[in-house]
Amino acid sequence: MRHRFRLERREVVGDDSGVPDAASPDLVELRTALAAAEARIAQLEQIIHDLRRSRFGQSIERVDPGQLALALGAAPPPPPAADHDAAAAPERKSASERRRNRGALPAHLERIEQVIDIADRACPCCRREMHRVGEDRAERLDVVPAQLRVRVTVRPRYACRRCAEGVHQAPAPARIVAGGLPTEALLAHVLVSKYGDGLPLYRQCQILARGGIHLDRATLCDWVRQACWWLRPLHELVLAHIVGHARVFADDTPLPTLAPGRGRTRDGRIWAYAADDRASGGTGPPAVAYVYAPDRKGIRPARHLAAFRGTLQVDGYGGFRALADRRNDGAIALAFCWAHLRRRFHKIHAHTASPIAAEALLRIGALYAIEREVRGRPAAERQAVRQERSAPLVRNLRTWLDAQLGRVSQGSALAAAIRYGLRHWEGLCRFLDDGTLELDTNSVEREIRPVVVTRKAALFAGSEGGGENWAIATTLIRTAILSSVNPQAWLTDVLERMVRGEVRSTELASLLPWAWRQPGIAAAA
Repeated sequence: MRHRFRLERREVVGDDSGVPDAASPDLVELRTALAAAEARIAQLEQIIHDLRRSRFGQSIERVDPGQLALALGAAPPPPPAADHDAAAAPERKSASERRRNRGALPAHLERIEQVIDIADRACPCCRREMHRVGEDRAERLDVVPAQLRVRVTVRPRYACRRCAEGVHQAPAPARIVAGGLPTEALLAHVLVSKYGDGLPLYRQCQILARGGIHLDRATLCDWVRQACWWLRPLHELVLAHIVGHARVFADDTPLPTLAPGRGRTRDGRIWAYAADDRASGGTGPPAVAYVYAPDRKGIRPARHLAAFRGTLQVDGYGGFRALADRRNDGAIALAFCWAHLRRRFHKIHAHTASPIAAEALLRIGALYAIEREVRGRPAAERQAVRQERSAPLVRNLRTWLDAQLGRVSQGSALAAAIRYGLRHWEGLCRFLDDGTLELDTNSVEREIRPVVVTRKAALFAGSEGGGENWAIATTLIRTAILSSVNPQAWLTDVLERMVRGEVRSTELASLLPWAWRQPGIAAAA
């Protein structure tokens, strides 16, 4: 929107010296218009900076506390005090060293030995036969590219030459795709490749074509649809497990969906709900469930969380607040995200180097430093540390924000960031009284990223049904990964057992990733 400020030429009332009177209405009006124009210019510059940063800049929000302190004209923070226990602990290796995995290839991998021997075993001196006294072994990691193979099912037919009872034959095994080509392992591979590794179906068609299998993308879409039809009950069980949890993370992300007959996409949404107590020493299985919806209306999370009672850790989306307000029994309490508040100040500091934004980042960073110390400890211990160390910092931050709000322009981005924090203050402070809560919603935001990666490659969902399949497959694959289960092996086994009818509807819970055991390993145990 373009704003045009027009300053009309007027007679300015003043004294005989020609200096305008500071209390003149015209001068006050001009100053007000100038302040509004400057605020609007600053707002537009902030928007341009955010757009440039989102496209070209780095996404990381980490800022060196020493740089923030220097921006405020203060001395950089001192190094942490020496800790004898920490000094006695082994030095932490760098990330590059940890990823080398040198000399520790997994034992379950197949070993193919290649013996390189000398041509002549006769001693060069006396020409007697030499004896083997040892060997040198060196292991290298090799790869066999994915191989397509054909599984042939043979069903012999039998008939008696003396009787007339007809031909006898074993029944044909059931298939996920009736009369189709894929085995359950291939269906699992297609699902994991797209929804786990971000490889869209048209690229999978290209890969299959290099192996001499020419399939249309619509064929793979139909395979995904039929596989997800079988997997839908497991998706519902994962969602029910999360909704029955006392603390749930919630977030959403866009999923453009093709509108039939219109030749363009419309705004669909993927809602993500996660349960993860590992940071507070919990032993329950972590899980994440995705639900597709055609829009972002508040009724969507209200339906998804109709049976939920507990604390919902969310961002500042108004639909979550409306959800809690509609529950008159107070069944839902909202815990808001400090990372979203920090992000607002970080954007301002990155653009204007504002000292107020820098100090806000330092104050919030002090809370995160305490959280890093108590991560993984029991909930009671986390709560005690927060009451002792974090609560005074939070109270001081509230007093400081109230004071700064009166100093800055009310139309500036800095004032908007401060008002955002004050408006959500009660939910921001909820982590102080509950050691099981987290400081932010990063647990669910990490699970949003795989959806974004797949969306960038696939561009959109082909229909609302495709969006639902997207949610089902991603739920099961990501939950398997959170449970340290190979999603390819798990999905293959689950689909095979379901299509064979080995598991009744009342026993489906045994197929969930955290309850599943690989058949070979289970038999050996």
